[in-house]
Amino acid sequence: MVGGRGRDGGGRETWRVAEELRARLADGTYPVGSLIPPQRELADRFHVSRDTVQRALKELAGEGWIESRQGSGSRVLKNQRIQSYTAKASHEGRVSLGPLIGEAFAQPEVTLDVYTLTSESLDTHIRVQAERIRSGEIAPEKVEIRILLPSEYLKLPYPQVKDDPDDLRLRERLLGIARRHTASIRRELRQLRAEGLVPVAEFQVRHVPLTPAFKLYLLNGGEALHGPYEVIERPIVLDSGEEILALDVLGLGATLTHYVRDGDPNSRGSVFVESMGAWFDSVWNLIAER
Repeated sequence: MVGGRGRDGGGRETWRVAEELRARLADGTYPVGSLIPPQRELADRFHVSRDTVQRALKELAGEGWIESRQGSGSRVLKNQRIQSYTAKASHEGRVSLGPLIGEAFAQPEVTLDVYTLTSESLDTHIRVQAERIRSGEIAPEKVEIRILLPSEYLKLPYPQVKDDPDDLRLRERLLGIARRHTASIRRELRQLRAEGLVPVAEFQVRHVPLTPAFKLYLLNGGEALHGPYEVIERPIVLDSGEEILALDVLGLGATLTHYVRDGDPNSRGSVFVESMGAWFDSVWNLIAER
C-alpha cells in the first residue's frame, strides 16, 4: 500500500488523473509559473495512490507541461494558448477554450461542430456546461453537436509505439478513449433532455478516412477555433501498468487560433469561419462513414 491506499487501476487511473490535470492546465486553473498542488493532496482529491499521481505527473513532465524537482514540487511550464482575432469586449485579454464554449452555450440555440482525434477535451467542457444548465445559470432550448472522428479502420501514424509501429496496443487504447468520451457526451445530452432541461438535445458522430492534422471547433456558426496537433515523443502508461515510449500528439496542448464572423464578409475572421464551415459540411455530407 502507498499513502494508505492499495492498487488502484494502474494505467487506467494514471490516465484519468493525467487527463484531469491536463484539463486544468489547459484552461488556466493552474497558471504558468504556479505550483501544482502537492502529491498527497492530489491523491486525496482523485482517490488514488501517490504512486498513481507520480506516474501522471511523469507523463505531464514528459509532454512539457510541467517541471518536477525533488523537494520543490511541480511547476507549470505551459497551458493551452489561444490567439484571438476578435475585438469583442468579452474576449479582451487572454482567451481560453472554456469561456468560449460557455458563451456559446449561453445562447438559446447552440450548434457545435468539432473535428478532432478523440473528443476527450470536448467531453470535459460539455460536462461543465451540463452542470451550468442544471444549476439554472443557463437555459439553452436546443443543443446540436456534430463530431467528426477518424475512421476506426484507418491506420493512424499516431499514437504508435516508437520502435514498433506494428504494435497495435496504442491504437486500441486510442479507440477506447474515443468511444468512452463520445459515449459520455451522448449520455450527458440524453440525460439533460430526459430531465426536461434542454427540450432538443441532438448528438451525432461520423467517422472519416482522414488523419486529423488539426483540431477544429465551430461555435454557433459564428466563431471558429483551429489549431494543428503537435507531434511529440512521450511515455504512455498502459492499463497493465507497463510504460512504453510513443509517438503521440497533444490535443489539449495544441495552440488554437480564434476567428469570429463579423459584419465584414471579407474580413479575416468571416472568411475563415465561412470556409471552415463549408469544409466541415462537405466532409460530413460526402465522405463521412455513417
